[in-house]
Amino acid sequence: MADYKQKLSGLIETTIAQGASDLHLRAGVQPILRVSGVMTTLLSEPALTQEDMLGLLDELLLPERKKDFLQSREVDFSYAYADIARFRGNGYFERGRIGVALRLIPRIIRSIAELHLPPIIEQFATREQGFFLVVGPVGQGKTTTLAAIIEKVNTERTEHIVTIEDPIEYLFENKRSLVDQREVRIDTADFGIALTSVFRQDVDVVMIGEMRTQETIATAVTAAETGHLVLSTLHTNNAVQTIDRIIDVFPSTQQDQIRIQLASSLAGIFSQRLVPRIAGGLIPAYELLINNTAVSNLIREKRTHEIQTMIETGNDEGMIDMNRCLADLVRAGEISVENAYSRSISPKTLERLL
Repeated sequence: MADYKQKLSGLIETTIAQGASDLHLRAGVQPILRVSGVMTTLLSEPALTQEDMLGLLDELLLPERKKDFLQSREVDFSYAYADIARFRGNGYFERGRIGVALRLIPRIIRSIAELHLPPIIEQFATREQGFFLVVGPVGQGKTTTLAAIIEKVNTERTEHIVTIEDPIEYLFENKRSLVDQREVRIDTADFGIALTSVFRQDVDVVMIGEMRTQETIATAVTAAETGHLVLSTLHTNNAVQTIDRIIDVFPSTQQDQIRIQLASSLAGIFSQRLVPRIAGGLIPAYELLINNTAVSNLIREKRTHEIQTMIETGNDEGMIDMNRCLADLVRAGEISVENAYSRSISPKTLERLL
């Protein structure tokens, strides 16, 4: 009988040793790592069988979670490897075959500077209230950026911080703040219930792993309005799309109300992409919208399409335009022109900057 504990340990050790961000396991193929954004097959490993995957699931999931997964065909989970590493995992089925994607969550929470993020992001960790969003496609470092902001609050302020996640990713140790981390399905039934409960928990800062429902968004905006700092993520491409997505989640009869609430509670929106560096590894390119009187008026007056111009011309107020950021990285020799174009939403605008 195969020793799946040893097999999983070997794969995890290889993932860490090669500096990979992700480990992909699926019946019918060899294990695959994602290193610096590139999928790399572990040629030294045999293809996994369905039996292998069931054995590996015994190591990754508690028996009841495994049973639920085999019935529902989907599962989100976290996995701790000794005291060395943590992983965010997703189990799924593909043409009847079991697959698992594991994202490595570094044990050490890196600072805003260490992540090559703009120093102005630190100002959002000093706010008493407001709604701050980190947005971008899957796998672009949103959770890592949020963790850096939370850790800055934890280190420099005496607050009660509550995180609501599915699953818990970065682990925080209490420093100057008290940090409570709640995992959906283990510590609370769902995001909505947990977020409603924070109003009775004497909380100052709330981090929501992901806003998935209208109820969660509505409660988060209300929390930001009522004296809390609320941090969260969305899978959107830029600030303008994020604002439109939030408003469009609501029925037309409620959109004017949420527009008014968002106009007053929004602190900022940070959009990021991880771009391969010429020297190796990844570096973030980013856009930052800071809500001011002009931006607030545009949201309230249904003129969100004009916000992009505000970002492009708002450098003096600390706003950052994605194309300008990409152009700066090219000029600094950090990224290639080709990779800059591939990450730009408006390549023609980028062309003028280059």
